[in-house]
Amino acid sequence: MDSIKRLNLVVEYIEDNLSEDIDYKKIADIASCSVYHIQIMFAFVTNTTLSEYIRHRRMTKAAVDLSHDNEKVIDVALKYGYESPTAFNRAFQSVHGIAPSQAKYNAVSLKCYPRISFKFTIKGDTEMNFRIEKKEAFKIIGVSMPLSQEIEDNFKSIPKFWNDKCSEGIIEKLSGLIKNEPMGVLGACVHEKDNMRYFIAVSNKDAINHGFDEYKVPASTWAIFTGEGIIPTAIQSLIKSIYTDWFPTSGFEYANAVEIEVYLNDEHQNSKFEVWIPVIKKDK
Repeated sequence: MDSIKRLNLVVEYIEDNLSEDIDYKKIADIASCSVYHIQIMFAFVTNTTLSEYIRHRRMTKAAVDLSHDNEKVIDVALKYGYESPTAFNRAFQSVHGIAPSQAKYNAVSLKCYPRISFKFTIKGDTEMNFRIEKKEAFKIIGVSMPLSQEIEDNFKSIPKFWNDKCSEGIIEKLSGLIKNEPMGVLGACVHEKDNMRYFIAVSNKDAINHGFDEYKVPASTWAIFTGEGIIPTAIQSLIKSIYTDWFPTSGFEYANAVEIEVYLNDEHQNSKFEVWIPVIKKDK
């Protein structure tokens, strides 16, 4: 099953459970990937986060319940998973700009966020340089941090992690330990069951007694994309193109393994980089 079909099944699950608990692990199972990866993919494809989409859909439904069905605010809050009226009020105002109680009045302006539907379109306006390579397992060494289940938290914590380690001289120290491919400083997202960590690391199969964290990247087939430009804008643009332009026509789909960003130089304004995405051949 291709990624477009899986994303539509994810949306179907969300729609069926807007008034129930929405399990991110169930969403990941539907998408055949990790909790981290489905959030990344959803954000790049839709330009909104998964949690934000769910919140918008719930508040759209809540507005209908309040304005047309004349339900009590507390009942609607509980229906959409808000045990605290204060939290529901805050969520409702963030979407509609008014308090839930005001939605009962006539001539009140409310917002509607329709259900997303994913469709495949051929654009052909993005040139992408890539290669497919099979690699044996390899060891990376570096520093790591736990990843949050909420992608918005990671969007904040990962850049700070890079800035902190750069200030501490860790990035420079790691650069001197590069020995094996990929030949650059790596940003690697590791997600194995409940173990979700982000590594700033390098590949070095022989390093011992170095005081760094270690991880063995499993043998995989990789789609390796090259790019250059200003960080982080250029690499984010490339990753979005991979999911929206390359995957639908590639004959490959995402394999649930480690994703790696490879920074080939240390120039912020004219960075050269690679994005390593684990892939498998798509079922016919």
